[in-house]
Formats: sequence, C-alpha cells, structure tokens
Amino acid sequence: MNSMNAIAPNGVDPAKPWLKILSAYRKPHLGRSTFELAVTFLSFALLWAAAWASIRFGYWLGLVLVLPAAGFLLRLFMLQHDCGHGSFFGRRRLDDWTGRVIGVLTLTPYDYWRRAHAEHHASAGNLDERGVGDITTLTVTEYAALTRWGRLGYRLYRHPLVMFGIGPAWLFLFKQRLPFGMMKSGALPWISTMATNAVIVALAALLIWAVGWVPFLLIHLPIVLLAGSAGVWLFYVQHQFEDTHWSKPPEWTFQHAALHGASHYDLPRPLRWITGNIGMHHIHHLSSRVPFYRLPEVLRDHPELGDLGRITIKTSLSCVKLVLWDEASQRLVSLKEAEDLVGPEGRPDINHCKP
Repeated sequence: MNSMNAIAPNGVDPAKPWLKILSAYRKPHLGRSTFELAVTFLSFALLWAAAWASIRFGYWLGLVLVLPAAGFLLRLFMLQHDCGHGSFFGRRRLDDWTGRVIGVLTLTPYDYWRRAHAEHHASAGNLDERGVGDITTLTVTEYAALTRWGRLGYRLYRHPLVMFGIGPAWLFLFKQRLPFGMMKSGALPWISTMATNAVIVALAALLIWAVGWVPFLLIHLPIVLLAGSAGVWLFYVQHQFEDTHWSKPPEWTFQHAALHGASHYDLPRPLRWITGNIGMHHIHHLSSRVPFYRLPEVLRDHPELGDLGRITIKTSLSCVKLVLWDEASQRLVSLKEAEDLVGPEGRPDINHCKP
C-alpha cells in the first residue's frame, strides 16, 4: 500500500476531502474581525505610549512594557497575514487596504510580501520549488556537493544567532525596503513598497518630533527587533521540524504537503491568542482562507488533526539543530548526523543513498 494513502497512526485519513471539509470554516465574521483589529491596534498604541511615558522614571520600566508591545506588533503582523490571504474580512479590497496600513507598522510592504507568501503556500514541501518566501533548506546530498566555503556560508546562515537575531533585523529594517525578485510581478509590489517606505519615514519623523529621537529609538527599535525575531522563530518551527515533509513531483501533492509539511505548534492559550493561532499551521496551509479565529473550531470538530505534526515549546527547541533534509530517511537531520551520512571526501555515502 502507498504510504501516502495509508491512514496515519493518529487516524487522519489522507484520502479524506479535507479541502471541501474546511471550506465550511472559511467565512469570516465582520464584527469579530473588526474587534480583533481594534483590540490589537489599541493595545499596541497604549503600550507604546506607556513605555514612552515611563522613560522619565527610568528606562527599565519602559523596557518591561516593550515586551508586551512587541507581542501586539507580532499580532498585528498576523492580522496582516490573514489580510494577505483574503481571510480577515473576506472582502479583497478591504483586506488589501487593511494589510497595507498594518504594513507601515510591521515594516512589511504588503503587496511585496503577499506575492512571495503566495508562492510559499503554493510550493511548500516541494523540493523542486524552493527559494521563494521560505527558509533555505538544502538536502544532505546538496550540502555534500558544496565547496568548503559554501558549507561555511550555509552553516552561518542556519546558525541561531543569524537566523533569529541578525536575520530578522536585516529582513525587517533593510531587505524589505526594496522588493528585489519581484521584477516580473508588475509595478504593484514596487509601488506598494515605495509608498510603505514613504509613510514609515513620515510616521517616524512625526514620532521623533513628538517624543525625541532617543526615546523613539529606545522604545521602537527593541519592539521591532523582538517582534521580528519572534515572527521568524514561529515561521521556522512551522516547517523546520524533524518529521516535516519534502518531496518532488509527482510524489508531491498539495494536501499531503500541507498536512505533513507544516507543524501544529501547540502553544499555551495566551501565546495562541497573541500569535493569532498561527501554530495551527497545518490547517492554515491546507486552507489559508480560514480566518485565524476559526482555526480552533477546526480542531474542535476534527480532533484527529490535533496530533498531526504536533510540537510543543520544549520539543521545538531541538528543531534549531535540524538543518538538512535527508531524502533517504525522509526527515530533517542535524549537521552532525549529516556528516555521519557523508562518505569520504564529502561525497554522500552510496549505501545510505540506496532505497
């Protein structure tokens, strides 16, 4: 029996028409979406203002408020994320303009990001279509074929300090200021990016005029960096876990890649709320038009999906060392494991590569 057609140990039937089943959850509620947006934005604005006001009594008090402010900025990004999928209000024009406005706060040009993220959803788990909107992941064989400098570059790229520290700062502060790679997507990503940059500069200038450049930097820079690092971490563990799925067509199918190539990051309830239920990522990849606040309904009605790709905060920490896809064992492995699988002179072990 084909392993992709067999019922998984947790009872999930891969032949079940999950796309049709999840279509019942795709309708957003206008009032609920408006409420979520208002609560998130107002909380962020009040925490930002409170952090500024507290600086006069000592920066450490303001630093405490920076943490929840970063959490609400992260949540704003999750709302922007739903807008990009057309699932927040369910009205394309309203979703797009809401996403563009939020993009000024998250430093993420909406139309540029939406195009790249759509490619990620269309090709997640496909070994032949890596490189757009995802974290670069090499196979053991590809890594073995690299030069010494190439391996060093990959090691540095996947190092936690770069991945969750320098990388997010580079991405949100610099890389997203110019939509390179979108030349063939028309003028919209460029127009959106330049307009977003202009409004960011205007808003920053207004705040600096109102509070001073030192308080602005002391408050806003840590908020952006913390929210960015948290966002990259979430995106990382949603696909970079040991039992994730990668394959090549024709073995690759959208439903199987969505169910098995994205994790269920089972977070405590407060963290589920602040991250917009993005941890239920396998469901989101299967049907991205389901609003974030309806994802728990899917798990409630279909509990067999709960254990699929499930990782916890504790188990997610071990995902950091998994950096290469081993096509033979069909799992992510660490560099140390990969070295054991690579034969003399950096060539893949022939016996290991045999089916």
